[in-house]
Amino acid sequence: MTTSPAANTAPSPVPPASGASRLLHPDPTVRRLARITLLNTVGSGLSLSVGVLFFTRHLGLSAAQLGFALTAAGLCGVVASVPAGRAADRWGTRPILVALVALTGLGTAGYTAVDSYPVFVALACVVAAADRGAAAVRNALYAEVLPADKRVAGRAYLRVVTNVGLCLGTGVGAIALQVDTRPGYLAAILADAASYLVVAVMFLRLPVPGEGAAATRKARDAGQARGAGEARGAGAAGGPERRPGRERNPALRDGPFLLVTVLSSVLALQFAVLEVGIPLWIVQQTDAPRITVAATLVVNTVLVIAFQVRATRGTEHPAAAARACGRAGLILAASCLVIALAHGARTELAAVVVLAGVALQAVGEVLGQAGTWALSYDLAGEQAHGAYQGVFNAGSAAALMIGPAVVSTAVIGHGLIGWAALGALFAAAGLAMGPAVRWAARRGATAQA
Repeated sequence: MTTSPAANTAPSPVPPASGASRLLHPDPTVRRLARITLLNTVGSGLSLSVGVLFFTRHLGLSAAQLGFALTAAGLCGVVASVPAGRAADRWGTRPILVALVALTGLGTAGYTAVDSYPVFVALACVVAAADRGAAAVRNALYAEVLPADKRVAGRAYLRVVTNVGLCLGTGVGAIALQVDTRPGYLAAILADAASYLVVAVMFLRLPVPGEGAAATRKARDAGQARGAGEARGAGAAGGPERRPGRERNPALRDGPFLLVTVLSSVLALQFAVLEVGIPLWIVQQTDAPRITVAATLVVNTVLVIAFQVRATRGTEHPAAAARACGRAGLILAASCLVIALAHGARTELAAVVVLAGVALQAVGEVLGQAGTWALSYDLAGEQAHGAYQGVFNAGSAAALMIGPAVVSTAVIGHGLIGWAALGALFAAAGLAMGPAVRWAARRGATAQA
């Protein structure tokens, strides 16, 4: 595998931290990304906390209308990830990311002016497509601005910041929920929109190592492609000319990477388990108090913040990352079985059992995220991170879209058997990462031979 200029860029040396400054990342680039992430996620937490009530109570949408719109938007998000990644490879990650983040902000602000259901559906699709496309390009940007051996640890740190930002934003959003007025909801949504626009400016000012060299290389490659096309046209009358930037997506022709993407998407169903399956299980199938639903989110958030960075240690090589995914799958399977045991238990015991299952789920989550992040970079072509991250992000977006339906059907439709089936699915996906990575290694060795 070739190494990009960004991969050779060492983080700037910094003096040893002390006191409260130890909470800050030692790499100045990661600190800048952390500030961007914190601002963005505080705004997202604000909007997420009030969005459903605003759409249903103040825009007058029914639950069925909102569900259809969100499903359509989710599908648009899946579809948008791949072309967004390809666009980043062709025109640069930073300009594409800035454009998509700004479009997300403008679309979010547009919710405050919606006056009809068709307009709402169209706007939701635009916002979702821009947001998921931006996620793919943002992951590709991390590959450019962070050294190769620091990417996964950097993403882990940013995920911790994401959880903190969402908690802060949700807390502020609770004030708007308590006030429960249209102006309060509008203020929360507009604040989220403003955060996107500020973030776009911050990304625009983010230094990208080797950006000028990358642009020169792409221009040179495009010129060579044009010259080759002209030569073919002169030597073969009527022969097709290959236009620069029209080559097939390399990630879509990479069988091992596609398999890893699918397996990662299966592991990503755990988020629907936490957000949909467990709340439904608590309320409908156990005697645990309803406040346990909120407690599960607190337990998950605290554990992710505490252990996500630590979980990335030892995932520097693909084989080690695959083993982390295998452990994650087994732990997620165990969490499903533990949560299932809450059925029929007495009130206090049911709550304790559910929270124990959620603690296991959080451990599996941080391990799975660390392993899949590492594989998404290690198995990607170093000169096509946009294309690879676009495909990988499309898989994650698909899991987020279909996850609630899959998990709710399994849990509510089949109870204990459904939990066991989910657990088996997680275990199989995690353990299959090892063979997938070995396939990738054999393919790489064959290509080099």
